[in-house]
Amino acid sequence: MAAATSPISLAEKKQYWWLTNKRVVDRYVREAKMLIATEEHRDALGVLDAALAVAPQAEAVLELKARCLLHLRRFKDVGDMLQDYIPSFKIMLVSDIDDSSSGSSDIIQLNLLPSTSQDHQTPPFKCFSVSDFKRKVMAGLLCRNSHKQAQWRYSVLGQACCHLGLMEDAIVLLQSGKRIATAAFRRESISLSEDSFSSNHFTECQQEAIKTESETISELLCHTKLLVRRKTAAIASLDAGLYSEAIRHFSKILDGRRGAPQGFLSECYVHRASAYQSAGRLAEAIADCNRALALDTCCIEALTIRAAVYETIRCLPDSLHDLEHLKLLYNSILRDRKLMMGPVWKRQNIQYREIPGKLCSLASKMHQLKQRVAAGETKNVDYYSLIGLKRGCSRSELDRAHLLLTLKHRPDKSLSFMDKCEFADEKNMDSIRERARTSALMLYRLIQKGYTSVMAWILEEAEAEKQRKKAVAVLQAVAIQVQKAHEQDEVLSNEKKITPPQSVFQGVFCRDIGVVGNLISQAGSFNRPISVKYEALSC
Repeated sequence: MAAATSPISLAEKKQYWWLTNKRVVDRYVREAKMLIATEEHRDALGVLDAALAVAPQAEAVLELKARCLLHLRRFKDVGDMLQDYIPSFKIMLVSDIDDSSSGSSDIIQLNLLPSTSQDHQTPPFKCFSVSDFKRKVMAGLLCRNSHKQAQWRYSVLGQACCHLGLMEDAIVLLQSGKRIATAAFRRESISLSEDSFSSNHFTECQQEAIKTESETISELLCHTKLLVRRKTAAIASLDAGLYSEAIRHFSKILDGRRGAPQGFLSECYVHRASAYQSAGRLAEAIADCNRALALDTCCIEALTIRAAVYETIRCLPDSLHDLEHLKLLYNSILRDRKLMMGPVWKRQNIQYREIPGKLCSLASKMHQLKQRVAAGETKNVDYYSLIGLKRGCSRSELDRAHLLLTLKHRPDKSLSFMDKCEFADEKNMDSIRERARTSALMLYRLIQKGYTSVMAWILEEAEAEKQRKKAVAVLQAVAIQVQKAHEQDEVLSNEKKITPPQSVFQGVFCRDIGVVGNLISQAGSFNRPISVKYEALSC
């Protein structure tokens, strides 16, 4: 008899416990709603945490907490709370399961029985793919009616994904939320009669809240689609080799009047740095990598591009520093056995199986760079490539390029990109600001050093050219004098050859005539005999 009554008493106790907890949770929910109505969301969070301690799976409590976190712009907490509903996280989880599963699970068709019939057109027996089944289960594709239990997750998580930079996930979630809300409203309107269906079915506050949320979701969805469309066009231009076009599209996103999420901006900076690198604008590529690494210190693509650019301009110590940082990231991924550096939305665009090969190539590259540093190649920095000029450029071209780079990469302008960034966590702004300022100052000093070095080379070349011109002028003057002397010698020789020789008698005759004249003048008269004249003439 006692054994028969004990289960009943246990069930009654369980029912009493459930009813008591339900009353406690309902009281917490009412109190939290009152606090939310008075804009006291932080106090409401404390009440909701107490309710979740009593009932961790209470749907109303979870919804209110997610909306409070969204209102307080704590998007990371919303993502951590609802990460199982992010589509990219599901795909990532399924791919990890597929990588760890054996190859036998990928078999889709098997001949379970030998074919005895002569008709070879009959299909064999098929067994389902275990990996495909896992993918569907983990993605929630088999639960067709699961959205009926929690429709709020689509809108709240979609808005959080917009601000976290998961644009594709945000579009999927927001569109699904709008579609489910429309279908629910249609079903509700059909179930109501014409007399009972009126505008008073919801209160004015509820109608205003629904209208505001709908407008916010529509605006976020339009802005997200615009950003994704521009990013798609930019990546297509980059893949096609149209680097200037890709830079223009990415600049529309990064320099737009409306801000963009932190994760999305980091990806755009990395892609634009790649376009700058391919176009030969290396200073701009380094600047974009610096901004991407300031927003996300674990960005593998930014480290790879910046290390390659530093190697191109022969800044080997800086390239080695980035490669060592990259090696640490790869080792941490192998140690932790996950491709995420922190939250879910910081997943890297690499495969787990590719990391050992990348580590081997990275080790060989670092060994080569260390040998080049030991050989003394650190002083042969290619500042011409950094500034974007060709060897033999003029001083005016250098001044123009230096002015543009200085105006664009001044340290006091290094934080301007933060004004157009929506941060996932406001607590990290100080560290982001410090990283951006430090990297911008290093780039600015490198540009100034490059300008000084190139200017010194240009001045040396100008002085050498001046000395060469002076020597050439002296040689030309000497050659002209030699040529003039040679010409004078030729003229004299020609004159000697052309002038006929004078007659001896003509000279003697003139001299004798002069003597005769002198004698006559001395005599003063003509009374003397003429014989002297003849004697002189005879002489």
